[in-house]
Amino acid sequence: MVVIDDHPLFSRGLELLLPPESNGRVRVVGTTDDASAGAALVRRCHADVAVVDLHIPPPGGTRAIAAIRRAEPLVRIVALSGLAEADAALDALRAGAAGFLPKTAGPEALVRPLLAVLDGWAVLPEALLRQLLEDAAPAAGHDVAASLSADDRRLWRLVVAGTSTVDIATTLHVSERTVKRLVAQLLRRLKVATRVEAAALAGRVGLGPEGGVPGR
Repeated sequence: MVVIDDHPLFSRGLELLLPPESNGRVRVVGTTDDASAGAALVRRCHADVAVVDLHIPPPGGTRAIAAIRRAEPLVRIVALSGLAEADAALDALRAGAAGFLPKTAGPEALVRPLLAVLDGWAVLPEALLRQLLEDAAPAAGHDVAASLSADDRRLWRLVVAGTSTVDIATTLHVSERTVKRLVAQLLRRLKVATRVEAAALAGRVGLGPEGGVPGR
């Protein structure tokens, strides 16, 4: 994991806490306080997860997330903020973040959500999820959902259920790399940037783990 944050004490806290709290599954392999260097750091360190402070100095966290997503589309990105700003969190999710976490909780409280992100889950506060549901466009969502194949809808339901990449691969009898490619294609068809937005859109069109798209 890499950390893109201009608070060295916070970055150091993650470096110290993550290995023991995750039983060695997660460790910080690189840090930077320069938002413009984030994508290069991810590539150089071969990181699976990038943690990005939204309020890092210009060009800022959201642009850093977008740059990482363009350079390394399979990397999982978590946005952090010390302020409860729904608009900033939504911008980060649209830029490609897999989750948003409040920085005020401290490094210890971030361990379990970060592990969940690594396992393929999307994480964010409940209030933000509700706002995503309210802001999703239902009419457009129904049109897109109706155009999907049965295989696409099955994959969408697995994403909605929060199924990890590994478990999706087992369910569909394909490789993890293939799952990542299929999920990326699905997100493009749904015209969303993240699994969180895909789940929010599914809620608006009535598609759930055991349900179907209305009218199908």
